[in-house]
Amino acid sequence: MPDLVLSNAVVLDPQTGLLTPDRHVVVEGGRIKDVTSRPPGGGAERVLDVRGRVVMPGLCDAHVHVTAVTPDFALLRRWSPTYVAARAAGVLRGMLQRGFTTVRDVGGADWGVARALEEGHLEGPQLLFCGHAISQTGGHGDMRGPGEDAEDPSCVHGLGRVVDGVSDVRAACRDEIRKGATHLKLMVSGGVASPTDRITNTQFAAEEIRAAVEEAVAADVYVTAHAYTPRAVARAVECGVRGIEHGNLLDEATLGLMRDRGTFLIPTLSVVHAVIREGVEAGFPAELREKMFTIFETGTRVVEMAHRLGVKLVYGTDLLGAMHRHQLDEFALRGEVLKPLEVIRSATVTAAELFRREGEIGVVAPEARADLLVVEGNPLDDLGTLRDPERHLTVIVKGGVIRKNVLP
Repeated sequence: MPDLVLSNAVVLDPQTGLLTPDRHVVVEGGRIKDVTSRPPGGGAERVLDVRGRVVMPGLCDAHVHVTAVTPDFALLRRWSPTYVAARAAGVLRGMLQRGFTTVRDVGGADWGVARALEEGHLEGPQLLFCGHAISQTGGHGDMRGPGEDAEDPSCVHGLGRVVDGVSDVRAACRDEIRKGATHLKLMVSGGVASPTDRITNTQFAAEEIRAAVEEAVAADVYVTAHAYTPRAVARAVECGVRGIEHGNLLDEATLGLMRDRGTFLIPTLSVVHAVIREGVEAGFPAELREKMFTIFETGTRVVEMAHRLGVKLVYGTDLLGAMHRHQLDEFALRGEVLKPLEVIRSATVTAAELFRREGEIGVVAPEARADLLVVEGNPLDDLGTLRDPERHLTVIVKGGVIRKNVLP
């Protein structure tokens, strides 16, 4: 007997953009058993009549930091891991209630958080994680100020770990994989939140990047890379990374290289706008906020250009601390230059492809995980239906379990 049936649904297929009415989504054992035009015989444990509302896959956010409960990474390094974990529970709960059923953490979360979510001790999305992002000395993962000498090895929830040289890069990659990493994250350019580098820096030598990619391939995972500039991105792509995080300063030539190599781009427009608007009030260091203006005006243009050139775009936000509440703003920012279907694809089927979980998430289809949203209104006409979960998100199902139900 099925555990759950969502009956009388209009099913949204993000791949084709088709809306199919009068469907019944049958869930059993945490998976979608069938999507059928006829109600299943023999009943079900629970039937929800969604009355012609849209049923779509749960959303994916490919760039989160669930343990970044403050936007001040230097301060975060000094906090107790248990305190950070307790506060991360609220971050995770908020993500699920916004409709995100899978998120990919790119620095900070570990196997413990992922297992607690899987076992139901925490409420939140399915979590994919890299553990620590891997940074060179003085790179984007090195949060020491210029007057600090020793790295604190006790910080288990910090953004990154600092290593130098091919052998140490290999050892760091192997260690994160040993701890369950579903992907590896490299810092290959400067960043905003790090105190001692410039955004225009390239970081890690090519042989170090290639070493990380070799370790990922050996372990059947992949490498994604933090980078902003054409110079940094081209080096990483040529060394075999699968994804580029941010990419705000990219040009057509480098985007063409990414398209030709099948490299994914994960823009994070919402964090730029949030930090400029309210970052200092939220705890982001004022002296670092000035770096954000370097990449503020170019991000949306790069998204439009990447789409036009055929680069695969994936939804990501990179929000920190109290600014996590702006996670859905990315829909509006990308919607300025993309059609709603393209933005929805980036948060569903294209994200699943990046994660190497095609057919498992991002679709409403037999054998997929039963991660489902019931939406009041048509997201293909108005992305505002996804940006306002209080009004429009009536049901959330994660792994076959109802996490929200406000159907009248």
